[in-house]
Amino acid sequence: MPTRLLLLSDTHVPTRARDLPPQVWHAIEAADVVVHAGDWTTPEIADAVEARAACLVGVAGNNDGPQLHARFGEVARTTIEGLRVAVVHETGPKQGRELRADAAFPETDLLVFGHSHIPWDTVSPAGMRLLNPGSPTDRRRQPVGTVMTVTVTDGRLHDVVLVPVAR
Repeated sequence: MPTRLLLLSDTHVPTRARDLPPQVWHAIEAADVVVHAGDWTTPEIADAVEARAACLVGVAGNNDGPQLHARFGEVARTTIEGLRVAVVHETGPKQGRELRADAAFPETDLLVFGHSHIPWDTVSPAGMRLLNPGSPTDRRRQPVGTVMTVTVTDGRLHDVVLVPVAR
């Protein structure tokens, strides 16, 4: 049976938005696994996401305080239907990202990251998929806020979709 993932990052609540948009809350409730790549900003939004998610995998980002760093750490690893997943907030400059990811995360099939607020979808030389869902609340130079949905079946990614978020 497929596992539905929702990829989030850089929610920045309440600094960039008072709350997550209703569309994102619905997506959290519909997902089998929510993956958050950091910059929650407050423990309260992490608590709210965790309360509504069937399963949460998350990390802390550079805008998260000591409480969130203690709770989540800076790297998360999990296996979802045989797919080896790693989550971090920051991967450094886009130039050379795939090679750095291969070196830092061997034996990883999917690396989810954030920080830039810019969606990213590439494959490293070793075959690792790198996904950044952007930000649903702070679009920066993007036309709209975004999240990603992914389906995992038998250890493989399917249906990777960048979802625009209405404000």
